[in-house]
Amino acid sequence: MNERDVLLNELAQGLRPMPEGIEWFDDLGSEEQSEVLLLLRHHCVQARAVAEDASESIRRAGLRPTHTPAVLISRGRIDEQLGKIAGLTPLDERRKAFRLLISVLTVADGRRRERFCSSGCGHWWHHLSAAD
Repeated sequence: MNERDVLLNELAQGLRPMPEGIEWFDDLGSEEQSEVLLLLRHHCVQARAVAEDASESIRRAGLRPTHTPAVLISRGRIDEQLGKIAGLTPLDERRKAFRLLISVLTVADGRRRERFCSSGCGHWWHHLSAAD
């Protein structure tokens, strides 16, 4: 566990406000932003994101269906589309990608928590609120 992982999971679980996360993301350099987006993609895949998560994730992220990350997540295999979203390079698209990937993680990990971890688990990120 590192600070980045903790912060991303706190954002996904609503333990930190999204404006704080966006400010943190904007303060990162271009290379670090790319690393964060790739890390988020990895977390989404690990949380078993599925194509059906797209519309709820778009809604939670506050994106219009015509925004590039929203269009991407709505088409094709989810793992491939998450990689394309993480690879977006214009700053404005990166912000949208960040918001969307956090939302995908929120939806997918919430489902995972309900299905597999409701009786307890050893995932450190599912115990963040208790650690505060």
